[in-house]
Amino acid sequence: MKIKFDEQQYQLDAANSIVDIFDGQPVKVSNFSVGAGHILGQQQTELGIGNKLELSEQEILENIQTIQKGNHLKKSNVIQDWNFTVEMETGTGKTYVYSRSIFELNKKYGFSKFVIVVPSVAIREGVYKSFQMTADHFNELYPGQHCHYFIYDSSKLEKVREFATSSDIEVMIINIDAFRKSFDDPGKETKANLIHRERDTMNGKKPIEFIQETNPIVIIDEPQSVDNTEKAKEAISSLNPLCKLRYSATHRETYNLMYKLDPIDAYDQQLVKKIEVLSVNSDDDYNDPYIKLISVSNKSGYKATVELDEKKKNGNVKRVRKQIDPNKKNNLFLLSGERDLYQGYVVAGIDCFPGNESIEFENGKVLGLGGVIGGMDDNLLKRYQIRETIRTHLDKELKLINKGIKVLSLFFIDKVANYRVYNDDGTWSHGRYAQMFEEEYLNLIKHQKYHTLFEEDSFLTNFNVEDVHGGYFSQDKKGNFKDSRTTKDGSLRSNKDDESFFELIMKNKERLLSFDEPKRFIFSHSALKEGWDNPNVFQICTLVETKDTLTKRQKIGRGLRLPVNKDGHRVYDENDNILTVVANESYEEFADSLQKEMEGETGIKFGYIEQQAFAPITFKDENNEEQTLGYEKSEKLFVYLLEKKYIDRKGKVKDSLKQDLVSEDFSVPDEFSPVQQEIERVIKKSIKKLPVFNEKHKVSIGLNKEVLLSEDFNQLWDKIKYKTTYSVQLDSERLMNESVSAIRKLAPFRARKVKRENALLKVEHSGVTGEGQTLRVYEALEEERRLPDILRYLQEQTNLKRRTIVDILIKSERLDDFKKDPQGFMEAVMKIINREKRKLIIDGIKYEKIGDHEYYEQSLFENEELVGYMKANAVKVDDDKSVYNYIKYDSDTEKTFAEKLNNDEDVKLFVKLPGSFAIDTPLGNYNPDWAILVENDGVEKLFFVIETKGSTDQEDLRLREDGKIECGRKHFAALENGVKYDVASSYEQLKEKV
Repeated sequence: MKIKFDEQQYQLDAANSIVDIFDGQPVKVSNFSVGAGHILGQQQTELGIGNKLELSEQEILENIQTIQKGNHLKKSNVIQDWNFTVEMETGTGKTYVYSRSIFELNKKYGFSKFVIVVPSVAIREGVYKSFQMTADHFNELYPGQHCHYFIYDSSKLEKVREFATSSDIEVMIINIDAFRKSFDDPGKETKANLIHRERDTMNGKKPIEFIQETNPIVIIDEPQSVDNTEKAKEAISSLNPLCKLRYSATHRETYNLMYKLDPIDAYDQQLVKKIEVLSVNSDDDYNDPYIKLISVSNKSGYKATVELDEKKKNGNVKRVRKQIDPNKKNNLFLLSGERDLYQGYVVAGIDCFPGNESIEFENGKVLGLGGVIGGMDDNLLKRYQIRETIRTHLDKELKLINKGIKVLSLFFIDKVANYRVYNDDGTWSHGRYAQMFEEEYLNLIKHQKYHTLFEEDSFLTNFNVEDVHGGYFSQDKKGNFKDSRTTKDGSLRSNKDDESFFELIMKNKERLLSFDEPKRFIFSHSALKEGWDNPNVFQICTLVETKDTLTKRQKIGRGLRLPVNKDGHRVYDENDNILTVVANESYEEFADSLQKEMEGETGIKFGYIEQQAFAPITFKDENNEEQTLGYEKSEKLFVYLLEKKYIDRKGKVKDSLKQDLVSEDFSVPDEFSPVQQEIERVIKKSIKKLPVFNEKHKVSIGLNKEVLLSEDFNQLWDKIKYKTTYSVQLDSERLMNESVSAIRKLAPFRARKVKRENALLKVEHSGVTGEGQTLRVYEALEEERRLPDILRYLQEQTNLKRRTIVDILIKSERLDDFKKDPQGFMEAVMKIINREKRKLIIDGIKYEKIGDHEYYEQSLFENEELVGYMKANAVKVDDDKSVYNYIKYDSDTEKTFAEKLNNDEDVKLFVKLPGSFAIDTPLGNYNPDWAILVENDGVEKLFFVIETKGSTDQEDLRLREDGKIECGRKHFAALENGVKYDVASSYEQLKEKV
């Protein structure tokens, strides 16, 4: 089974945010109709073929600022050592984005040498696997652009020479440790990485010199772990990079931030799975002397931190942490507020020896690190975690298996012996977690509700319990599982066994997605926290005995990616895309910890408003043209909120702002009143927390058949169920005139620039340096540019006839601009024509009812499987008001709308239309929100289809949404049966229309 790759707009935006940095670089020859004597973007060097940049620093900086303005990011004022940053949430495809950027940079500018630097073996193997998986996809998108990718191997240095001499796209994937050591110290020649040593087989040259000569574009994957030391930064510089592209979800430093997709945006846009927490922990009943050893330390004297139950002054008991000093505070009876249960628990000694961390009491009891006295038995708690993971897994299979989606669950453990025990005679037996798993699995599948999973025609029929689970661990030379070595912080310290293991795990990545592979439950070492994930991991459970070294983000990162079905196609159904984390802490604790991690790792500030927050808001000016507020006006709004004491100087939202928003007393200066609603939306988003759902609040949204079969519903359905077909009459003359008018308004295009700079040279012991004195920049108006076939380009991109395109170009009187900047002019004209064409298509569309035999079946409601979460995205509905017992909403507007519909006595029936109730439009399918039956004064019945319209920022998105709404209006008008279609941004607007 091979994963198929869809084109996602946000990924294209991220790639273009890097590619456009080099806008103005001479375009690669293949884009033009006239050949050239050399390949632009490349230069011949002594040791091979390298990248060549034609632009000045000033031109690059102008491009950077243009991209940042378009992406509403803080403007850079300097190039910052040619570092460019892309921030993308885990699971949204950053490897795909930088891989696609490689092809685009080659296609547009001819750049061909790329080095991907990674922090670990795990990520290195993951990147290599990604290139293998996307090979066919990129071959289709970029025919003729051959890409050779390889992992740097110090035993195969001939590949470095091939990297330097090839004219194809060359991608070297290398671990930072392979070239970090002693690269500039001749006295440490024998300790240096091989890449820094002279080689006879390379004519006395060092392998690194071949790389340096290529002037590669260096891509740093997870820079916070790659160049986090001065030595590592020097090593990166030793590659002689043209520039450094930095990709991560958790940057420590964001040099020249070019594109940002933070966790909030990723979850809001449903680009990753939703997160559900299933909490498995024991109640705190305070009936036993509960003691848990949290940590021990011998710095500044021996100390230990324990968790115990303390009686407060008001008599209530609360679980707290206390520090113990064996010479002073060592009597738990006193530390607990003199609770009799703790009599005799006096700490006599503290052991800090690694692997033996513990405390000993005077009564002879010893408590190890992470150990508990008085709480639920740890083995029993782990068994419950395993049981609930299996139960959740089987429930997901009931829902997803018939959709062709294989469900995987992942268990993290910290000792192989807990999964498999090796005996002295070479045989092995199950460890305790494997035993628990098999016992719980065999018991659960006997339940009646799961019988359909194992029927004869099911995918799961013949799998024995031994086959459904497997271990992903490092292996020794005998093939036996072994523990991965870790550093003090729990990170992987990989060796050759780990490398071979990662090769295996990546080879099996796609096989695990196939129903032919029986494994559905994976046990893996907790050190393997990065570099690999699987899109069909739907459950994650951590079973560790000592300190849990995985952060919340690392845990969910293994399963955030959207799943694929058996055909390899990505699945976008939000009802299916839910990642369940089985935690031994409360939902609130997990959510709080996750939020703190995100704040610490990504710079997101929950409850804060940034100065540029309002910049993307759009409005129409006096000429009815779409504009954005921009950074300066956003800053003005920020100052206004500060003066009104709604926020502090750092942008933290105060309670007064929240209260005024709720009471609708919030106002803005007059110049911003047309966009007040948008401003409020931005503020509300900034104070919204990350959506983590509580499994306890989950509700199944069931069908109310009594309502579905009622006379009122049948009357409503008979009004709206009929299908239509559409035809389009495009006014060619108007298209031409509108396009010509818009092209004439384009800003002037500039020819290629010529830079003149004089510098004062300084000859010093440190070397020869130059300091610029004056700079002049001119347009090269005399230059004869090689011109592409503009008619062919525009015909392919707009589907208009050549004659129409010729007329538009001639009447625009802007062809001189085409000679100055051919590519820029063609793209600008293409966008204008397509935009004007989209507007006119909607104006000229006509809908007709097909006939009484073509209509939507009521079974649309019966086929929908929905899950909601009370207090998060579901509202309970009165028994006789709708066909479902809950309404699942997508926004606060929809929630309020549903509540008011439910409470309004005039509304006899309402339903949120299912996604499969889709009206055909030229802009894609359109799914209206609500169908409503209203009784006016107890006599007249009115039938409504209502769209609860939100707002969007991007012009293209707004045009598309408004266009679909207009199509919906014409569709229902064509039914000619009295149903009223309208748009309402509030319930009050609907009531005004009744």
